[in-house]
Amino acid sequence: MIEGIARGCDMFDCVMPTRNARNGVLFTRQGKLSIKQARYRSDEQPLDPQCDCYVCQNYSRAYLRHLFQSGEILASVLNTQHNLHYYQQLMGEVRAAITQGRFDDFRRDFYRLRQAS
Repeated sequence: MIEGIARGCDMFDCVMPTRNARNGVLFTRQGKLSIKQARYRSDEQPLDPQCDCYVCQNYSRAYLRHLFQSGEILASVLNTQHNLHYYQQLMGEVRAAITQGRFDDFRRDFYRLRQAS
């Protein structure tokens, strides 16, 4: 999406965060995370330690993985809630960067953060 914005796109399909959430793919400040992976079985960290959403403040990666692996509908609900929050926060930051004339710096930092993890 960042590349689309850099090229002038200002409208995106709304299904991406929800579809990914239902399939166990979650977006974090460090990049995509597949909650299906066994390495999260005992991981008591929040999904994204930098996120202030309800899900990250109240549930561990291990619990989110358990819900997903068990086929619980709550997994889709919580994963979707987090992904929507993530994208709403991200787009708010993008809008602020554009308004302040620092989008190029924002874009560079966005990719640098993901490469570091």
